[in-house]
Amino acid sequence: MEVGRAFQWDQELITIRTLRGERPPSSLQADARTGLSASPKYLLPKYFYDERGSALFEQICQTPEYYPSRLEDALLAQRAAEIIEQVRPSTIIELGSGSSRKTAHLFAACERQGCYGRYLPLDVCREMLLYAGQQLLQRHPWLEIEALVGDYGLGLKHLPASAGPRLFLFLGGTIGNFTESEASSFLKNLRAVMHRNDRFLLGADRVKETAVLNAAYNDAQGYTAAFNLNILRVLNRALSAEFDLDTFMHAAWYNEAESRIEMHLHSRLNQLIKLKALNLEIKFKKGESVLTEISRKFTPESLATCLRHAGFTVERHYEAESNYFSLVLARPA
Repeated sequence: MEVGRAFQWDQELITIRTLRGERPPSSLQADARTGLSASPKYLLPKYFYDERGSALFEQICQTPEYYPSRLEDALLAQRAAEIIEQVRPSTIIELGSGSSRKTAHLFAACERQGCYGRYLPLDVCREMLLYAGQQLLQRHPWLEIEALVGDYGLGLKHLPASAGPRLFLFLGGTIGNFTESEASSFLKNLRAVMHRNDRFLLGADRVKETAVLNAAYNDAQGYTAAFNLNILRVLNRALSAEFDLDTFMHAAWYNEAESRIEMHLHSRLNQLIKLKALNLEIKFKKGESVLTEISRKFTPESLATCLRHAGFTVERHYEAESNYFSLVLARPA
């Protein structure tokens, strides 16, 4: 693992490291060429999150329609003490940590119970890791932060060594952005690096009324639409593409047969888009769709089955009062 520069803030040190992967990560150039040349067309949702996209997602989480973030935050606030008492982690490792805002409930519980340890947030965005670390140290100056820049799908075998129990976090319902086979592969890879006393805390969105699900991805203020369209802005900037955002329309709906939300961009007209950096031209027919994200929804049974097939046993299943969201604490079987 390559050690990067450290960030000094208020006499506390946030160590930044680049996590070595099992193989080089795919590039935007390769992924855009493959996805836009496919039939049907698709783009990978990881490219939503440039600076503007990350800011838009934070705004989405504040909308009245988007319930997952609020419910998960409330569940963590209610159950953090019980989770920390159960695990007593020496290290908390968060995969796809983002702003670490909800994770702060666990550190508050650690502080109350005298369970002081270190935090390993893992994210692709160095700037977000630094910002989140600053916010956490302001509230918890005892916290030792070793931030990891990298792709959790490629580098789990190269996590820093830790003594004592570890608590792995995968929050935000992100497990739903994987297909069934992708989720299975991810969970099996995670299970392979976990020790007997480690635990895994998973946040997952639940199957519920179609109207509630559709509203969550079509907020009245238009933040989700702007977030979806922003992926074209990323391509314009990074690949010298010529997407006119006004000629594409956000669309999202719940696919009941697949138990998943699908987010698409529909072309409003017949058009030819040039991606100069790829020396590529892509034809779009009027109404043609580009799939940009899926978000699978779970039942308690499908969650338990998914974890069991990957080698986990469910220890605790925490549910929101509405049964709209779940936190699952699991251990290696």
